[in-house]
Amino acid sequence: MKYFDELKRTMEWLATQPQVMFVGQTVAGPGTFMFQTLRDCPKERCLEMPINESFQMQFTIGMALAGYVPVSVYPRQNFLLLATGDMANMLDKIPMISGGKWPVKVIIRVATGPDAPVHPGHQHIGNYAKAMRELFSWIEVVELNTAEEIFPAYTHALGRTDGKSTLIIEHGNFYNEEYYAKRMITTPSQH
Repeated sequence: MKYFDELKRTMEWLATQPQVMFVGQTVAGPGTFMFQTLRDCPKERCLEMPINESFQMQFTIGMALAGYVPVSVYPRQNFLLLATGDMANMLDKIPMISGGKWPVKVIIRVATGPDAPVHPGHQHIGNYAKAMRELFSWIEVVELNTAEEIFPAYTHALGRTDGKSTLIIEHGNFYNEEYYAKRMITTPSQH
């Protein structure tokens, strides 16, 4: 099973779910490596956002309050940091503030940027999963370290009934089949 192919298959399946909308940067057109997993999804399910991470998160929360399940796409964790205040002070607190009366289910899709074959700079490759787990109470943080974890993680996030949102972290290096295969051969004990 290939990491990229499984992501693409999963995004196409999510696009068939009536309440799901993809929101974010390069969801409707090329620009980052993550777009390739959405390229065959119906364009009416993909809402392109300006490069304003905080606004995107606020818009995403509004969509969830209106009954959608937005998949909010951020191509790099480094830039998701610009929306973390909205996640920590709004999305993560809505269940407590509302006494559970305002169910919001958001899937935040983010990646660690690939550093191969070309290193894009240190502001594009961060992984803040550990810090995010410490920060949030009602947002579950899930890292996708193998292709086999992808579909179950997204179906679980979509099917949640506990009032939680899910931050799903993909690894950009694993989109590259050669890099992923080499990693699986050299570090099988981690999986």
